[in-house]
Amino acid sequence: MGHEVSVVCTHEEPPGEWHAAVFLAGPTPRTPGGPSWRPEALRELREQWTGGGRLVVFVPEDRDGVYKGDYVGQVDWEERCLNLADEVIFYVPRELETMPAFTTNVEWGVWHDSGRAVFGAPPDAPKNEYLRHYAAKLGVPMATDLAGTVAAALARIGSGGLREGGEREVPLLIWRTETFQRWYAAQRGAGNTLLGARVHWRIGRQWGLHVQVHVAAEDRVKGNEVVIARPDISTVVLYRPAPALDDTLVVLVREFRSPATTSDGFVHELPGGAGEAGPLARAVTEVAEETGLRLAPARLRAHGDRQVNATMSAHRAHVYSAEITDAEVARLRETGRRGVAADGERTYVEIATFGEIRRRDLVDWGTLGMIAQVLAATGDVGGAV
Repeated sequence: MGHEVSVVCTHEEPPGEWHAAVFLAGPTPRTPGGPSWRPEALRELREQWTGGGRLVVFVPEDRDGVYKGDYVGQVDWEERCLNLADEVIFYVPRELETMPAFTTNVEWGVWHDSGRAVFGAPPDAPKNEYLRHYAAKLGVPMATDLAGTVAAALARIGSGGLREGGEREVPLLIWRTETFQRWYAAQRGAGNTLLGARVHWRIGRQWGLHVQVHVAAEDRVKGNEVVIARPDISTVVLYRPAPALDDTLVVLVREFRSPATTSDGFVHELPGGAGEAGPLARAVTEVAEETGLRLAPARLRAHGDRQVNATMSAHRAHVYSAEITDAEVARLRETGRRGVAADGERTYVEIATFGEIRRRDLVDWGTLGMIAQVLAATGDVGGAV
């Protein structure tokens, strides 16, 4: 596929594949034949698009410039193509008589926090203060002219990413994540086909994607589930072995987490978390932050990585362990509350025996499995049940 810009106007069917797609959101002239800003936007896109491959531009105007009066069809087409877009370019040269942009205000309210919006408007365009306020508050790229607004959208697109069929419904901000690509590679490896997708929510690097998948092994379409993703985590089992398995000490951290359904409202888990560093470095850092114990990387033993909750989330946990000394156990017992001021994290060190962890339902099933896996690998589980 060569370098090209494909324009898709109202009611027209999108092409079957592309590297990137943008939607030109903003006011449409009320009077037939009134001057539209979109032809200039198309000229800018053709001039600035250097990503290679096909850039699709959704234009919510009839190709011949004559509105056909199909209001419901127009709304349905716009909703579909807005969800297909990698970037939604909001350009609002508002004129209260000829282009009041009432619908644009609503669309902005829907898409301003999607991670796919850019905002531009001439400095003298009226009634845009509220839109600019939220653009600034949410870090939405902004510009005061059309060329700059287009440039902001294309800068985030970069070279794009070739997608076809149902893949087109996965926007670049999710398509490019390691978690999505690993999940999708597994699905393709099993012979499955992604038929469609819809972003339900996105918060930072976490997202929920409602997918439709053709399951090759069963020759059916599964379309009633959401794939949830967050960055991978590293987690560490710190333990002090004892002659009896149930007497083996395990270090936990207690922390308030909103989804907790425990009697005290806290989760009791292994030290660990996500971060930009590699899995081992992340493990060392998290242990230090959450327990105060600073371990040399060589002390940590790797036990591989697995999904934590395969029926819901695609992220994986990299599990490590370290046998600690009696002196370190004593030091940890005195640690008390820990915290990371930057993100408001507050953890409390707990030490419990493996028997207590099982009998008191201290941890969730996933955490219990990690502990059992480590103790089995170190020879401490033996034939115990």
